[in-house]
Amino acid sequence: MKNLSELSPLVMKPVTRLELIKYAGASGDYNPIHTIDEEAKEAGLKGVIAHGMLTMAKVSRLISPFLEQGFIKSFSTRFTGMVYVDDVITITPELVKVVDSEYYYQISAVNQKGETVVKSKIIFQLFK
Repeated sequence: MKNLSELSPLVMKPVTRLELIKYAGASGDYNPIHTIDEEAKEAGLKGVIAHGMLTMAKVSRLISPFLEQGFIKSFSTRFTGMVYVDDVITITPELVKVVDSEYYYQISAVNQKGETVVKSKIIFQLFK
């Protein structure tokens, strides 16, 4: 059984344009700031940005190896920065407390420049 109290940081592969296109198709979010450079630049961005929900999904990968032991009871996210193509995101958990069979985490996602792009809180409930 994997130990929830010893989660390690997770370094994701660089974000790719193909990943953004596939996510747009899967999510139905075809906002061109996620797939077309000219549109992103016209909107004041330096290039296309990842969907916020894609970044949130990457955060959840930290917990997914434990889904045989329980479930995510609560998951909140605050987007604090943009994620661009080729960004490498490191997701770092901090176990805040354990109450009965609930594990409370604060999680940060930081790009290769050290900029925080996401702050999340997850409560993971073990099956009883």
